[in-house]
Amino acid sequence: MSRWFERADTNRPGIISSRVRLVRNLQEYRFPAKLDEKESAEVVHRLEFGLKDLGNEEGKAFVFSLLGDLEELDRVALKERRVLNLAAVKKKKPAAILLSEEEDTGIVLNSDDHIRIQLLKTGLDLEELWEKADRIDNYINERFPYAFHDRYGYLTTFPTNVGTGLRASVVVHLPMLSLGRKFSSLIGDMSRFGATIRGVCGEGEENFGSLFEISNQKTLGQTEREIIDTVTKAAIQLTNQEMQVRKLSIQRRKLEREDEVYKSYGVLKYARRLTFRDAMIFLSQLMAAKTDELIQTREEVSIYRLMLGIQPANLQKISDRPLNKEELDSARADFIRSELPELI
Repeated sequence: MSRWFERADTNRPGIISSRVRLVRNLQEYRFPAKLDEKESAEVVHRLEFGLKDLGNEEGKAFVFSLLGDLEELDRVALKERRVLNLAAVKKKKPAAILLSEEEDTGIVLNSDDHIRIQLLKTGLDLEELWEKADRIDNYINERFPYAFHDRYGYLTTFPTNVGTGLRASVVVHLPMLSLGRKFSSLIGDMSRFGATIRGVCGEGEENFGSLFEISNQKTLGQTEREIIDTVTKAAIQLTNQEMQVRKLSIQRRKLEREDEVYKSYGVLKYARRLTFRDAMIFLSQLMAAKTDELIQTREEVSIYRLMLGIQPANLQKISDRPLNKEELDSARADFIRSELPELI
């Protein structure tokens, strides 16, 4: 079964993916950081047993894994694919994950919080993801009472999650808008509307690939619908502005842009070594050119899937032995050459 990021979505240009995350804690236990080894194991075991029929409820297969039983490389690869966060990767006490085969639905157990529900999808559809997350949340809450305060809402390990416990986010591709002098002021405007934006692969000029994540600033004092609307509107506003800049660039310097992308494609298709930085830059140019119909490929391909696949742990996963930095650069070029479709 294909994973969610292997499917390309061309319905709304510039928007890569949507994510909804809910964090919850059990009423009868302290926060995970305060639990000892025995209590942590007990929480995980109870949640595993209580959620054993979730797959039937959701109509999809889930795999249960103790994080401690996974190799470190597997945990890091899951982080690169946005399934786990850093705290889950480094967790020493008992913790686990229920993960769908498509990797679009995951529930991390006893990491930062007792329960972390996450749903992912290509394109822009926070509304659908929220409805699914809400359904899973209700399913769990019917079996386990949550830590809840009448005034503050759901109680969480981090104060920034108190309230709804909801974090909605959208990954957008802004290769031209982010180069403009007014980009920093746009980020400020997002903040005033209750949204925050950060680079996915770094900050400023070090954000290779020009991918940015837009998410809600607050979880307290807003309803779930208000949070979803805020992030959705911010994503649409930024990508609409990006498309306007790109349209203008085609009108003024179409030949220059075509030259840039064909050169980038040539490097991606024939290079024998590629650093992560260079590969992300060239793939970003290819992604923009495909959206703007400056190039066409014989087969549809998810450029975002390639961006995830070229990251170190995921490259190590498909190798038959540990790779040093130079060997990783060679494996990255091999991977892209094998996966990149031919041009029409």
